[in-house]
Amino acid sequence: MKTIRIWVYDGILASGVAATIDVLNAANHLSQREGTSQRERLPRLTWRVESLDGQAVKAASGQRIDVDGKIDPRQHADAILLTAPFFSDMDAFIGQRDLIGALSTALKAQHQAGAVLAAYCTGNYLLAEAGFLDGRPATTHWAKAADFARRYPAVELHAQEVITEQDGILSGGAVTSYLNLAVRLVGLFAGEKLAAMTAKALLIDMNRVSQASYVSLLDDHGHADPLVARAQQRMAATLQEGCRLGELADYLAVSERTLNRRFKQAIGIAPLTYLQNLRIEVAKQLLESRPIRLEAVSLRVGYEDLSTFRQLFRLKTGLTPREYQQRFARREGRG
Repeated sequence: MKTIRIWVYDGILASGVAATIDVLNAANHLSQREGTSQRERLPRLTWRVESLDGQAVKAASGQRIDVDGKIDPRQHADAILLTAPFFSDMDAFIGQRDLIGALSTALKAQHQAGAVLAAYCTGNYLLAEAGFLDGRPATTHWAKAADFARRYPAVELHAQEVITEQDGILSGGAVTSYLNLAVRLVGLFAGEKLAAMTAKALLIDMNRVSQASYVSLLDDHGHADPLVARAQQRMAATLQEGCRLGELADYLAVSERTLNRRFKQAIGIAPLTYLQNLRIEVAKQLLESRPIRLEAVSLRVGYEDLSTFRQLFRLKTGLTPREYQQRFARREGRG
């Protein structure tokens, strides 16, 4: 029997505990149902929920999360799953140096003993703080990608990926990637056949390989540059006409070089990249909001050439415009 230890602390998302246990429990039930011998019908996975002091923790929602015991680096584990803290500003979580230090020490001991380490969403910050992600691929919540990359430049961040895996280190993306991680752990310790059966039974999409289609391309960078703000407003106002950077620079009475420099200082990207992102975000909103022809969407965001629009859309979102519309378009309720 394989043991998976789920480590918790105050401020986590409660669903990461309950949903993981549901996946492991479902795998055990399916294994018993499908087993042909007495041995095959035995539970194949066991789990424990643990905290540093062995006491219950409080989730971000205020929900009490009971635990099975205390985190002990010396206790055998086949895998450690780090739940994700729910913090808008990760400084508040990372600033808890006693917590971070104790978890890092315990993780190092478990990994040296052969345990697989898994984390998802902001839980990846814990793996990075302990140094496990240096020189290795990792992902995290797409909205935290810029912050994560700034804090941990030695990590090979693949922010579009749903799961990365190397050297016994599993990294999951945004929040519900805990489902994909749990199924992956089933596959590692109980076989890929059972993992596939579990995913099907629980309707977990293991084919999602990218977070790109969920990413907002227009982050609020909170800059205070009035020139860049005017440029952004002008881009939005002239989107359908096909805003050109030379014309935009003339409108703002600056050189293109100055416009590029100020944009990169304020937002971190070039104005052309911002303009492309703006066009795709508007296109996404149109595709989500109502039935609309792709030709109309393309023209609305300033692309007369439909093939160019399709190529850019897929580059930015990982989906074709039609695939995006089929997945995210809001459906009117039926009476």
